[in-house]
Amino acid sequence: MHVPDGWRQEKLGKISTTVTSGSRDWAQFYSESGSKFIRMTNLRRDGIYLKLDDLKYVDVKSDSADGKRTALENGDILISITAELGKIGWIPENFGEAFINQHTALVRINQNKANSKFIAYLLLSRKMNAVINQLNDAGAKAGLNLPTIKALPLLLPPLHEQQKIAQILSTWNKAIEKLEALIAAKQKRKKALMQQLLTGKKRFAGFDDIWPEVTLGTLFKEVKDKVGTEQVIPHSITAGTGFVSHEEKWGKDISGLQYANYTLLRKGQFSYNKGNSKKYACGCMYLLKHVNEIAVPNVFISFERRNKKICNEFFEQYFMADYCARELRKYITSGARSDGLLNLNKADFFSIKVPLPGFNEQQKIASVLTAADTEIETQQKQLAALKEQKKGLMQQLLTGKKRVRVGGHV
Repeated sequence: MHVPDGWRQEKLGKISTTVTSGSRDWAQFYSESGSKFIRMTNLRRDGIYLKLDDLKYVDVKSDSADGKRTALENGDILISITAELGKIGWIPENFGEAFINQHTALVRINQNKANSKFIAYLLLSRKMNAVINQLNDAGAKAGLNLPTIKALPLLLPPLHEQQKIAQILSTWNKAIEKLEALIAAKQKRKKALMQQLLTGKKRFAGFDDIWPEVTLGTLFKEVKDKVGTEQVIPHSITAGTGFVSHEEKWGKDISGLQYANYTLLRKGQFSYNKGNSKKYACGCMYLLKHVNEIAVPNVFISFERRNKKICNEFFEQYFMADYCARELRKYITSGARSDGLLNLNKADFFSIKVPLPGFNEQQKIASVLTAADTEIETQQKQLAALKEQKKGLMQQLLTGKKRVRVGGHV
Protein backbone atom coordinates (compact mmCIF):
# COMPACT_ATOMS: atom_id res chain seq x y z
CA MET A 1 0.00 0.00 0.00
CA HIS A 2 1.32 3.44 -0.98
CA VAL A 3 1.93 5.68 2.04
CA PRO A 4 1.98 9.41 1.22
CA ASP A 5 4.90 11.48 2.51
CA GLY A 6 4.55 12.20 6.21
CA TRP A 7 1.68 9.73 6.69
CA ARG A 8 1.86 6.59 8.84
CA GLN A 9 0.05 3.29 9.25
CA GLU A 10 -1.55 2.70 12.64
CA LYS A 11 -4.05 0.47 14.43
CA LEU A 12 -7.19 2.06 15.84
CA GLY A 13 -6.49 0.65 19.29
CA LYS A 14 -3.04 2.31 19.38
CA ILE A 15 -4.46 5.81 19.07
CA SER A 16 -7.37 5.23 21.49
CA THR A 17 -7.64 5.54 25.25
CA THR A 18 -10.84 3.45 25.33
CA VAL A 19 -12.43 0.86 23.07
CA THR A 20 -15.51 -0.70 24.64
CA SER A 21 -19.14 -1.53 23.94
CA GLY A 22 -22.38 -0.57 25.62
CA SER A 23 -24.17 -2.42 28.35
CA ARG A 24 -27.10 -4.84 28.16
CA ASP A 25 -30.45 -4.75 29.93
CA TRP A 26 -31.32 -1.12 29.28
CA ALA A 27 -35.06 -1.81 29.43
CA GLN A 28 -35.07 -1.06 33.16
CA PHE A 29 -33.89 2.48 32.46
CA TYR A 30 -36.26 3.45 29.61
CA SER A 31 -37.93 6.78 30.26
CA GLU A 32 -40.02 9.49 28.61
CA SER A 33 -37.20 11.94 29.30
CA GLY A 34 -33.73 12.04 30.81
CA SER A 35 -30.42 11.10 29.21
CA LYS A 36 -30.14 10.40 25.49
CA PHE A 37 -30.01 6.71 24.55
CA ILE A 38 -28.12 6.27 21.28
CA ARG A 39 -29.02 3.19 19.24
CA MET A 40 -27.86 1.81 15.90
CA THR A 41 -30.76 3.60 14.20
CA ASN A 42 -29.17 6.91 15.20
CA LEU A 43 -25.89 6.08 13.40
CA ARG A 44 -25.33 6.83 9.72
CA ARG A 45 -23.62 5.66 6.56
CA ASP A 46 -23.77 9.05 4.85
CA GLY A 47 -22.26 11.26 7.56
CA ILE A 48 -20.75 11.28 11.03
CA TYR A 49 -23.42 13.32 12.80
CA LEU A 50 -26.15 11.38 14.59
CA LYS A 51 -29.73 11.16 13.35
CA LEU A 52 -31.83 12.38 16.26
CA ASP A 53 -35.32 12.34 14.75
CA ASP A 54 -36.11 9.05 16.52
CA LEU A 55 -34.38 9.58 19.85
CA LYS A 56 -35.02 7.47 22.95
CA TYR A 57 -34.28 8.35 26.57
CA VAL A 58 -33.11 6.56 29.71
CA ASP A 59 -33.10 7.47 33.39
CA VAL A 60 -29.83 5.98 34.64
CA LYS A 61 -29.60 5.59 38.39
CA SER A 62 -26.54 7.00 40.14
CA ASP A 63 -25.58 3.55 41.48
CA SER A 64 -25.54 1.95 38.01
CA ALA A 65 -21.81 1.55 37.48
CA ASP A 66 -22.20 -0.43 34.27
CA GLY A 67 -24.53 2.19 32.86
CA LYS A 68 -22.19 5.04 33.78
CA ARG A 69 -19.28 3.15 32.19
CA THR A 70 -20.70 3.83 28.75
CA ALA A 71 -21.53 7.52 29.28
CA LEU A 72 -20.50 9.36 26.12
CA GLU A 73 -18.03 12.24 25.94
CA ASN A 74 -17.27 14.96 23.41
CA GLY A 75 -15.33 13.48 20.47
CA ASP A 76 -16.33 9.85 21.07
CA ILE A 77 -16.77 7.71 17.96
CA LEU A 78 -19.55 5.11 17.76
CA ILE A 79 -19.45 2.08 15.45
CA SER A 80 -22.30 -0.39 14.94
CA ILE A 81 -20.97 -3.90 15.62
CA THR A 82 -24.04 -6.10 15.03
CA ALA A 83 -26.44 -6.46 12.09
CA GLU A 84 -25.60 -3.39 9.93
CA LEU A 85 -21.86 -3.25 10.53
CA GLY A 86 -19.86 -0.06 10.29
CA LYS A 87 -22.46 2.67 10.74
CA ILE A 88 -20.74 5.66 12.34
CA GLY A 89 -21.56 8.39 14.84
CA TRP A 90 -19.47 11.22 16.29
CA ILE A 91 -20.34 13.05 19.52
CA PRO A 92 -20.07 16.86 19.28
CA GLU A 93 -19.53 19.36 22.10
CA ASN A 94 -22.40 20.05 24.50
CA PHE A 95 -24.24 16.90 23.44
CA GLY A 96 -25.36 16.25 27.00
CA GLU A 97 -25.44 12.99 28.94
CA ALA A 98 -25.93 9.99 26.65
CA PHE A 99 -25.45 6.21 26.70
CA ILE A 100 -25.23 3.27 24.28
CA ASN A 101 -26.13 -0.42 24.35
CA GLN A 102 -24.18 -3.57 23.46
CA HIS A 103 -24.79 -3.23 19.72
CA THR A 104 -22.46 -0.25 19.49
CA ALA A 105 -18.73 0.11 20.10
CA LEU A 106 -17.39 3.26 21.72
CA VAL A 107 -13.95 4.48 20.59
CA ARG A 108 -12.35 7.32 22.57
CA ILE A 109 -9.40 8.79 20.69
CA ASN A 110 -6.21 10.03 22.38
CA GLN A 111 -6.34 13.62 21.13
CA ASN A 112 -2.53 13.88 21.32
CA LYS A 113 -2.25 11.12 18.72
CA ALA A 114 -5.16 11.74 16.38
CA ASN A 115 -8.14 13.97 15.64
CA SER A 116 -11.35 12.13 16.50
CA LYS A 117 -13.46 13.86 13.84
CA PHE A 118 -10.90 12.92 11.19
CA ILE A 119 -10.94 9.30 12.41
CA ALA A 120 -14.75 9.28 12.26
CA TYR A 121 -14.63 10.45 8.63
CA LEU A 122 -11.96 7.88 7.87
CA LEU A 123 -14.07 5.05 9.33
CA LEU A 124 -17.03 6.32 7.29
CA SER A 125 -15.12 6.10 3.99
CA ARG A 126 -16.02 3.45 1.43
CA LYS A 127 -12.66 1.75 1.82
CA MET A 128 -12.89 1.45 5.60
CA ASN A 129 -16.52 0.40 5.47
CA ALA A 130 -15.53 -2.44 3.14
CA VAL A 131 -12.73 -3.45 5.54
CA ILE A 132 -15.12 -3.44 8.51
CA ASN A 133 -17.69 -5.60 6.72
CA GLN A 134 -15.03 -8.09 5.59
CA LEU A 135 -14.00 -8.58 9.24
CA ASN A 136 -17.40 -9.98 10.24
CA ASP A 137 -16.70 -12.32 13.19
CA ALA A 138 -19.92 -14.31 13.17
CA GLY A 139 -20.34 -15.70 9.68
CA ALA A 140 -23.96 -15.43 8.54
CA LYS A 141 -24.89 -13.41 11.61
CA ALA A 142 -23.06 -10.11 11.32
CA GLY A 143 -20.98 -9.10 14.33
CA LEU A 144 -17.65 -7.57 15.34
CA ASN A 145 -15.76 -7.99 18.60
CA LEU A 146 -13.67 -5.35 20.33
CA PRO A 147 -10.23 -6.84 19.49
CA THR A 148 -11.24 -6.66 15.83
CA ILE A 149 -12.21 -3.00 16.25
CA LYS A 150 -8.88 -2.24 17.95
CA ALA A 151 -6.99 -3.92 15.11
CA LEU A 152 -8.59 -1.85 12.34
CA PRO A 153 -5.76 -0.56 10.11
CA LEU A 154 -5.61 3.19 9.53
CA LEU A 155 -3.54 5.43 7.28
CA LEU A 156 -2.95 8.70 9.12
CA PRO A 157 -1.55 12.06 8.02
CA PRO A 158 0.15 14.35 10.57
CA LEU A 159 -2.20 15.63 13.28
CA HIS A 160 -2.38 19.18 11.89
CA GLU A 161 -3.36 17.79 8.47
CA GLN A 162 -6.02 15.56 10.08
CA GLN A 163 -7.52 18.64 11.72
CA LYS A 164 -7.58 20.55 8.43
CA ILE A 165 -9.19 17.66 6.54
CA ALA A 166 -11.85 17.27 9.24
CA GLN A 167 -12.55 21.00 9.02
CA ILE A 168 -12.98 20.87 5.22
CA LEU A 169 -15.32 17.88 5.36
CA SER A 170 -17.34 19.48 8.16
CA THR A 171 -17.87 22.54 5.97
CA TRP A 172 -19.30 20.30 3.26
CA ASN A 173 -21.48 18.55 5.85
CA LYS A 174 -22.93 21.87 6.98
CA ALA A 175 -23.83 22.76 3.40
CA ILE A 176 -25.50 19.36 2.96
CA GLU A 177 -27.40 19.66 6.25
CA LYS A 178 -28.58 23.17 5.33
CA LEU A 179 -29.96 21.93 2.01
CA GLU A 180 -31.55 18.88 3.68
CA ALA A 181 -33.30 21.17 6.16
CA LEU A 182 -34.52 23.40 3.33
CA ILE A 183 -35.94 20.40 1.44
CA ALA A 184 -37.62 19.05 4.58
CA ALA A 185 -39.25 22.44 5.21
CA LYS A 186 -40.53 22.63 1.63
CA GLN A 187 -41.88 19.09 1.83
CA LYS A 188 -43.72 20.00 5.00
CA ARG A 189 -45.21 23.11 3.38
CA LYS A 190 -46.22 21.11 0.31
CA LYS A 191 -47.94 18.50 2.49
CA ALA A 192 -49.92 21.24 4.26
CA LEU A 193 -50.86 22.71 0.88
CA MET A 194 -52.07 19.30 -0.33
CA GLN A 195 -54.26 18.94 2.75
CA GLN A 196 -55.90 22.29 2.03
CA LEU A 197 -56.25 22.17 -1.76
CA LEU A 198 -57.11 18.50 -2.32
CA THR A 199 -59.89 18.52 0.26
CA GLY A 200 -61.44 21.84 -0.78
CA LYS A 201 -60.61 23.54 2.54
CA LYS A 202 -58.78 26.21 0.57
CA ARG A 203 -60.27 27.42 -2.74
CA PHE A 204 -58.85 29.68 -5.41
CA ALA A 205 -60.67 32.87 -6.34
CA GLY A 206 -63.47 32.23 -8.81
CA PHE A 207 -64.11 28.64 -7.72
CA ASP A 208 -66.95 27.98 -5.31
CA ASP A 209 -68.89 25.02 -6.75
CA ILE A 210 -69.57 22.11 -4.41
CA TRP A 211 -67.43 19.12 -5.30
CA PRO A 212 -69.57 16.04 -5.99
CA GLU A 213 -68.31 12.58 -5.03
CA VAL A 214 -68.21 10.04 -7.85
CA THR A 215 -66.90 6.50 -8.17
CA LEU A 216 -63.40 6.02 -9.52
CA GLY A 217 -64.91 3.91 -12.33
CA THR A 218 -66.90 6.94 -13.50
CA LEU A 219 -63.66 8.73 -14.30
CA PHE A 220 -61.24 5.91 -15.11
CA LYS A 221 -61.29 2.59 -16.94
CA GLU A 222 -59.05 -0.44 -16.65
CA VAL A 223 -55.99 -0.79 -18.87
CA LYS A 224 -55.92 -4.37 -20.13
CA ASP A 225 -53.23 -4.36 -22.82
CA LYS A 226 -50.70 -7.17 -22.35
CA VAL A 227 -47.00 -6.92 -23.13
CA GLY A 228 -47.02 -10.06 -25.27
CA THR A 229 -43.96 -9.92 -27.53
CA GLU A 230 -43.27 -6.20 -26.98
CA GLN A 231 -39.79 -5.38 -25.68
CA VAL A 232 -40.31 -3.00 -22.75
CA ILE A 233 -38.60 -2.74 -19.39
CA PRO A 234 -40.39 -4.46 -16.46
CA HIS A 235 -41.12 -2.18 -13.52
CA SER A 236 -42.57 -2.45 -10.05
CA ILE A 237 -43.98 0.28 -7.80
CA THR A 238 -42.22 1.31 -4.61
CA ALA A 239 -44.18 3.28 -2.00
CA GLY A 240 -42.98 6.87 -1.78
CA THR A 241 -40.90 6.55 -4.97
CA GLY A 242 -43.18 5.35 -7.74
CA PHE A 243 -42.17 3.24 -10.71
CA VAL A 244 -38.83 1.47 -10.32
CA SER A 245 -37.32 -0.96 -12.83
CA HIS A 246 -36.66 -4.54 -11.73
CA GLU A 247 -32.97 -3.97 -12.42
CA GLU A 248 -32.85 -0.98 -10.08
CA LYS A 249 -34.96 -2.58 -7.35
CA TRP A 250 -33.66 -6.15 -7.34
CA GLY A 251 -30.56 -6.05 -9.53
CA LYS A 252 -32.19 -8.24 -12.17
CA ASP A 253 -35.35 -8.83 -14.19
CA ILE A 254 -37.64 -11.09 -12.12
CA SER A 255 -40.61 -11.17 -14.53
CA GLY A 256 -39.58 -14.59 -15.90
CA LEU A 257 -42.26 -16.56 -17.72
CA GLN A 258 -44.92 -14.08 -16.58
CA TYR A 259 -43.44 -11.29 -18.71
CA ALA A 260 -45.84 -11.77 -21.65
CA ASN A 261 -48.80 -11.44 -19.25
CA TYR A 262 -47.51 -8.18 -17.76
CA THR A 263 -49.66 -5.11 -18.45
CA LEU A 264 -48.32 -2.67 -21.04
CA LEU A 265 -48.55 0.70 -19.31
CA ARG A 266 -48.20 3.88 -21.36
CA LYS A 267 -47.41 7.48 -20.44
CA GLY A 268 -50.49 9.12 -18.89
CA GLN A 269 -51.80 5.90 -17.39
CA PHE A 270 -51.93 4.89 -13.71
CA SER A 271 -51.14 1.68 -11.87
CA TYR A 272 -52.14 0.60 -8.36
CA ASN A 273 -49.88 -1.68 -6.34
CA LYS A 274 -52.15 -3.27 -3.73
CA GLY A 275 -49.24 -4.28 -1.53
CA ASN A 276 -49.38 -2.55 1.84
CA SER A 277 -46.47 -0.57 3.23
CA LYS A 278 -45.70 1.71 6.15
CA LYS A 279 -46.35 4.80 4.01
CA TYR A 280 -49.37 3.41 2.17
CA ALA A 281 -51.19 0.82 4.27
CA CYS A 282 -53.88 0.39 1.59
CA GLY A 283 -51.51 0.32 -1.37
CA CYS A 284 -50.28 3.10 -3.64
CA MET A 285 -51.10 4.50 -7.09
CA TYR A 286 -48.77 6.32 -9.46
CA LEU A 287 -49.00 8.07 -12.81
CA LEU A 288 -46.49 7.11 -15.52
CA LYS A 289 -44.95 10.40 -16.64
CA HIS A 290 -41.30 10.19 -17.62
CA VAL A 291 -41.16 7.32 -20.15
CA ASN A 292 -43.45 6.29 -22.99
CA GLU A 293 -44.19 2.73 -21.88
CA ILE A 294 -43.22 0.09 -19.34
CA ALA A 295 -44.35 -3.37 -18.26
CA VAL A 296 -46.00 -3.80 -14.85
CA PRO A 297 -47.24 -7.00 -13.14
CA ASN A 298 -50.81 -7.93 -14.04
CA VAL A 299 -51.61 -8.24 -10.33
CA PHE A 300 -51.44 -4.44 -10.26
CA ILE A 301 -54.66 -2.66 -11.26
CA SER A 302 -53.81 -0.34 -14.14
CA PHE A 303 -56.20 2.35 -15.37
CA GLU A 304 -56.55 5.49 -17.48
CA ARG A 305 -58.90 8.47 -17.65
CA ARG A 306 -62.09 8.08 -19.71
CA ASN A 307 -61.76 11.50 -21.33
CA LYS A 308 -59.48 14.52 -21.44
CA LYS A 309 -61.76 16.55 -19.15
CA ILE A 310 -60.15 14.68 -16.26
CA CYS A 311 -56.84 16.16 -15.12
CA ASN A 312 -54.33 13.37 -14.58
CA GLU A 313 -52.06 15.56 -12.49
CA PHE A 314 -54.84 16.45 -10.03
CA PHE A 315 -55.59 12.80 -9.36
CA GLU A 316 -51.87 11.99 -9.26
CA GLN A 317 -51.60 14.40 -6.32
CA TYR A 318 -54.80 13.08 -4.73
CA PHE A 319 -53.52 9.49 -4.90
CA MET A 320 -50.05 10.44 -3.60
CA ALA A 321 -51.70 12.16 -0.62
CA ASP A 322 -53.27 8.76 0.20
CA TYR A 323 -56.76 10.24 0.38
CA CYS A 324 -58.21 7.06 -1.14
CA ALA A 325 -57.21 5.02 1.92
CA ARG A 326 -60.47 5.63 3.81
CA GLU A 327 -62.51 4.38 0.86
CA LEU A 328 -60.21 1.44 0.13
CA ARG A 329 -60.53 0.20 3.72
CA LYS A 330 -64.26 -0.31 3.12
CA TYR A 331 -63.51 -2.96 0.50
CA ILE A 332 -60.29 -4.62 1.66
CA THR A 333 -61.65 -7.83 3.16
CA SER A 334 -58.70 -8.88 5.34
CA GLY A 335 -54.92 -8.63 5.68
CA ALA A 336 -52.35 -9.35 3.03
CA ARG A 337 -52.48 -12.63 1.10
CA SER A 338 -49.59 -15.08 0.91
CA ASP A 339 -48.17 -13.08 -2.00
CA GLY A 340 -48.17 -9.92 0.15
CA LEU A 341 -51.04 -8.24 -1.71
CA LEU A 342 -54.21 -6.90 -0.11
CA ASN A 343 -57.52 -8.66 -0.71
CA LEU A 344 -59.24 -6.20 -3.05
CA ASN A 345 -60.95 -7.03 -6.34
CA LYS A 346 -61.14 -4.74 -9.37
CA ALA A 347 -64.88 -4.12 -9.12
CA ASP A 348 -64.53 -2.85 -5.56
CA PHE A 349 -61.47 -0.82 -6.48
CA PHE A 350 -63.37 1.09 -9.16
CA SER A 351 -66.29 1.54 -6.70
CA ILE A 352 -64.33 3.77 -4.32
CA LYS A 353 -65.49 7.38 -4.25
CA VAL A 354 -63.36 10.42 -5.04
CA PRO A 355 -64.14 14.15 -5.16
CA LEU A 356 -64.58 15.81 -8.55
CA PRO A 357 -63.78 19.53 -8.77
CA GLY A 358 -64.45 21.21 -12.08
CA PHE A 359 -61.79 20.61 -14.74
CA ASN A 360 -60.37 24.14 -14.56
CA GLU A 361 -60.07 23.93 -10.78
CA GLN A 362 -58.42 20.51 -11.09
CA GLN A 363 -55.83 22.07 -13.40
CA LYS A 364 -55.23 25.04 -11.09
CA ILE A 365 -54.69 22.82 -8.04
CA ALA A 366 -52.45 20.48 -10.00
CA SER A 367 -50.30 23.30 -11.35
CA VAL A 368 -49.60 24.67 -7.87
CA LEU A 369 -48.74 21.28 -6.36
CA THR A 370 -46.72 20.16 -9.39
CA ALA A 371 -44.67 23.37 -9.24
CA ALA A 372 -43.90 22.61 -5.58
CA ASP A 373 -42.82 19.08 -6.56
CA THR A 374 -40.56 20.40 -9.31
CA GLU A 375 -38.87 22.79 -6.90
CA ILE A 376 -38.30 19.99 -4.36
CA GLU A 377 -37.01 17.58 -7.03
CA THR A 378 -34.55 20.20 -8.29
CA GLN A 379 -33.13 20.65 -4.81
CA GLN A 380 -33.03 16.90 -4.23
CA LYS A 381 -30.89 16.57 -7.37
CA GLN A 382 -28.63 19.34 -6.04
CA LEU A 383 -28.37 17.47 -2.75
CA ALA A 384 -27.50 14.18 -4.47
CA ALA A 385 -24.81 15.95 -6.52
CA LEU A 386 -23.42 17.62 -3.39
CA LYS A 387 -23.21 14.27 -1.59
CA GLU A 388 -21.43 12.66 -4.55
CA GLN A 389 -18.95 15.54 -4.70
CA LYS A 390 -18.28 15.14 -0.98
CA LYS A 391 -17.70 11.39 -1.41
CA GLY A 392 -15.16 12.09 -4.14
CA LEU A 393 -13.43 14.69 -2.00
CA MET A 394 -13.36 12.31 0.97
CA GLN A 395 -11.79 9.63 -1.19
CA GLN A 396 -9.02 12.03 -2.25
CA LEU A 397 -8.38 13.65 1.14
CA LEU A 398 -8.50 10.48 3.22
CA THR A 399 -6.06 8.60 1.02
CA GLY A 400 -3.58 11.43 0.46
CA LYS A 401 -4.34 11.70 -3.27
CA LYS A 402 -5.26 15.32 -2.59
CA ARG A 403 -3.19 17.17 0.01
CA VAL A 404 -4.19 20.25 1.97
CA ARG A 405 -2.02 23.20 2.88
CA VAL A 406 -1.47 23.78 6.57
CA GLY A 407 0.61 26.79 7.65
CA GLY A 408 2.12 27.15 4.18
CA HIS A 409 3.08 23.49 3.91
CA VAL A 410 1.44 20.56 2.11
